[in-house]
Amino acid sequence: MSSDRIFQKHRHPAKTFSLGIQHVLAMYAGAIVVPMIVGNAIGMTPEQLTYLIAIDLLACGVATLMQVWGNRLFGIKLPVVLGCAFQAVSPMIMIGNAPGMGISAIYGAIIASGLFIFLFSGLFGQLIRLFPPIVTGSVVTIIGLTLIPTAMTNLGGGNGAEDFGSLPNIALGFGVLIFIVLLNRISTGFIRSVSILIGLVVGTAAAALMGKVDFSPVTDASWFHAITPFHFAAPTFNISAILTMILVAIVSVVESTGVFMVLGRIVGRDIGSKELARGYRAEGLAIMLGGIFNSFPYTTYSQNVGLVQMSRVKTRDVVAVAGILLVLVGFVPKIAATAQLIPPSVLGGAMVALFGLVLSSGVRVLGDQVDLSRHENLFIIACSVGMGLGVSSVPGLFAGLPEQIRILADNGIIAGSFTAILMNLLFNGLSEKNAHLKVTEDDDVFGGADESSARESSAPAGSKNGVGSAV
Repeated sequence: MSSDRIFQKHRHPAKTFSLGIQHVLAMYAGAIVVPMIVGNAIGMTPEQLTYLIAIDLLACGVATLMQVWGNRLFGIKLPVVLGCAFQAVSPMIMIGNAPGMGISAIYGAIIASGLFIFLFSGLFGQLIRLFPPIVTGSVVTIIGLTLIPTAMTNLGGGNGAEDFGSLPNIALGFGVLIFIVLLNRISTGFIRSVSILIGLVVGTAAAALMGKVDFSPVTDASWFHAITPFHFAAPTFNISAILTMILVAIVSVVESTGVFMVLGRIVGRDIGSKELARGYRAEGLAIMLGGIFNSFPYTTYSQNVGLVQMSRVKTRDVVAVAGILLVLVGFVPKIAATAQLIPPSVLGGAMVALFGLVLSSGVRVLGDQVDLSRHENLFIIACSVGMGLGVSSVPGLFAGLPEQIRILADNGIIAGSFTAILMNLLFNGLSEKNAHLKVTEDDDVFGGADESSARESSAPAGSKNGVGSAV
């Protein structure tokens, strides 16, 4: 990593290409699940959903390349992959379905939040003091908890399905979940890291044998399409929606900080404030790109960090190949449309595992980096998670509030986040020990290989690797 040159003559191009495909496969399930959830929730047609998935994959590639290549202004120049942020799922659905807002307010809020991250990237060293591990761990736990009901609804057949809860849907959904569990039990290395994607493929094949797969989205999709900005709607700017997405973006940046620090340790680089600021700016640009092209906000994908640890390949060229592949796939709607072959029950079974991993990553932060022997910390977690889950479970709780305030108060993630921030300030203040997300030498954050796998090697190795967090 001493040279700025990405593609170096130390490995056969075919091997670099195959390693790039591995990175695409490791993040692909998360990249297609988010647009499918949001698109279906806000009433998109199959044609619109195909475009959304395609532009999302393309934007993932562009966002990844911005971080990998980088320059003096933006890009951290680490082998990091970016994908659509799971943190944004519930807020985007709420904004999209809110009276007087809709899809245009979603993209206005995404653009504004990206601009906020870009402009204030140099100040995040101070702002992140508001998001110590007790806050980020609580927030990620809330995100996982609030997404699980969406997974279970899909497992039953999806909202409004005539056969909701039918035996075939239940069998498919739990069959996929059990398959993923068993695959994680018997497999290691790369197979385990893509177990959710394999579960989706196997589940869809089983559903096709049962006659529950509709192939029309693929047959109707074209082989190529042009990418246009503001394809679905020109942005409108609503202050409540903007504040919501800014908070989501800040949480994403805090988590990205942990990813950057871990990757820096793996590749043997000291990551300082200037490098972090360039990484934040690239993430801000990626979020703005998502708003302009009507896709999603983007953040680092930690399961790809696990793949870097597992494969022992820590150069940027393989991730650059992954980014280029994602861009190319984004221009081919027929490939993107294959995601729509997945029946809701199959998707729901995989989502239980995927969103459960989001939940477990939050629990892990709280367990590894927060002093749980202190009553104050337990009380902060109790109130913030309780508030987040409670608001999500009783959506009409704030029906009497003005609409501009309800968009904030009705969102369990936002309510829980504000509770965690305010209670942490009340009980812990801004003490230095709580200022940053701590990453210790023996903290195997992403379920990857042991520390020896971070040492220099260009050959893949089959060490154990967790499925990884999609947060």
